[in-house]
Amino acid sequence: MTAAIVLAHGAWADGSSWAAVIARLQSRTLEVVAAPLPLTSLADDVAALERTLARIAGPIVLVAHAYAGAVIGASRNERVQALVFVAALTPDQGETVAEVFYRDKPHPQAPQLAPDTHGFVWLPVDAFDVAFCQHASPQQAALLAATQRPINLACIQERAPTPTWRTKPSWYLVAQDDRMINPATQLFLAQRMAAEIRSAKVDHMPLVTAPDLVVETILASVIPSEASVIPSEARDPSNCPKDPSLRSG
Repeated sequence: MTAAIVLAHGAWADGSSWAAVIARLQSRTLEVVAAPLPLTSLADDVAALERTLARIAGPIVLVAHAYAGAVIGASRNERVQALVFVAALTPDQGETVAEVFYRDKPHPQAPQLAPDTHGFVWLPVDAFDVAFCQHASPQQAALLAATQRPINLACIQERAPTPTWRTKPSWYLVAQDDRMINPATQLFLAQRMAAEIRSAKVDHMPLVTAPDLVVETILASVIPSEASVIPSEARDPSNCPKDPSLRSG
């Protein structure tokens, strides 16, 4: 039985950010669900994910973008067979999302972020085509800006439980041109979890700007034979940028 694929969106996005990936996976007759996250606290988001998983029968592969790496890592659903992380933050036990996010220096064009009076952080509109999705078309960037969801500080300040990636097979797509999450941080996190690593010169939103690459990575976790689609050199961590001078796009 082929696993259902559950996609978890990151900060400043919603389930529609996965639209291009969903269409490609559905064309292969795979079961795909985009899990809605409230982005109000890490605990709230994990609870929301678990409610989505409860509606699915059979094995599951969890896929996360960015902040949602912390969310799927905290899932305790026994039917989860594998985890896929796309430019994701994956705190270990006792760490916060903020701690791993700020592990390395930010990109010079990364936006300055601050909470509003309600504790929510919004992404400045001009940051979308500069840092969030600089490889996107103007239309794609405008749509992402119009549909952004703010993230509450509680999401990044709560300490993570023991992560599922310690015991589940994991895949990680490192975005080398990411201006939101330092690629050096991504590589560190991917290597720490002993994930199967793929690296590519994509921005922070490859689910929008390079959906075929994201789909190939997901398929490698769902269908073992699909792993051959990804060249072995692409999975080699040595191909990821380690020199900070290589982290800009």
